[in-house]
Amino acid sequence: MSYVLTAALFSVLVSVLLKLMPRHRIDVAQAVTWNYLAAGGLCLGLLDPPLARLQPPHTPWFALLALAVILPSLFLVLAMAVRQAGIVRTDIAQRLSLLLSLIVAFTVFSEPAGAMKLLGLGLGLVAIVAILARPTTNTTATRYTLVCLLTVWLGFAVVDVALKFIARAGTPFAASLTVSFALAFVGMLALQVWWQVRGRTRLSVRNLVAGLLLGTLNFGNIICYVRAHQALPDNPAVVFATMNIGVVVLGTLTGVIVFSEPTSRWNRVGIVLAIAAIAVIAMAPRA
Repeated sequence: MSYVLTAALFSVLVSVLLKLMPRHRIDVAQAVTWNYLAAGGLCLGLLDPPLARLQPPHTPWFALLALAVILPSLFLVLAMAVRQAGIVRTDIAQRLSLLLSLIVAFTVFSEPAGAMKLLGLGLGLVAIVAILARPTTNTTATRYTLVCLLTVWLGFAVVDVALKFIARAGTPFAASLTVSFALAFVGMLALQVWWQVRGRTRLSVRNLVAGLLLGTLNFGNIICYVRAHQALPDNPAVVFATMNIGVVVLGTLTGVIVFSEPTSRWNRVGIVLAIAAIAVIAMAPRA
């Protein structure tokens, strides 16, 4: 159980680091670039990915390339969401992306929609509405915040679905992760070089260090979650529930206590419903 709790801690620390970057004049796009250098290098060095198995025609290169574009783009949106909406609402939106993944599982992968899963789905959708709730205003900032949160919610679901397609194609998880990170790094590095040439940005050691730390935390979250499943192979629901509920609880405590993020009554209702939804979905019978 220590693995899954550590994974939850790493996940929240990623949000904390993204929250602190603007205060310390860190270029988030540069940090995200170097993040993939660190995460990809750690995958290559510690997971020993079977890259030789990435042979055509079975390797889903389209999905891998899509991940290489979606992952860094989503990371940048995640940073904006943390800055605009706070850690509490952003982490919950991220975790409740499982609702959209569940809908895809029902409609695309023909997974049976049992009563408990449907109940969890209903609770989660109400939780999303409550989490997004804020006093009615028509300001541009409020609309921008909602767009960021909804993009995080949708984006992480898209990543999950892409990973399911890749797994169904028989591609080893470690290999697909390493390649996706490597391609994301190459794409982001090319973008940074272009911006450097155009004078839009300036590469710095400060951003490199922040990015390497971000990548280490990112990889730590992934490897601890994988190790948790390996340590508890007969209890995937326990790992799933503990991880997601742990992130919601730790993220909420961090946002409220450390960063004094305000939460409305509806937001607090949403937090409770989110925890309930995750627990119900985790307890649902497996197909």
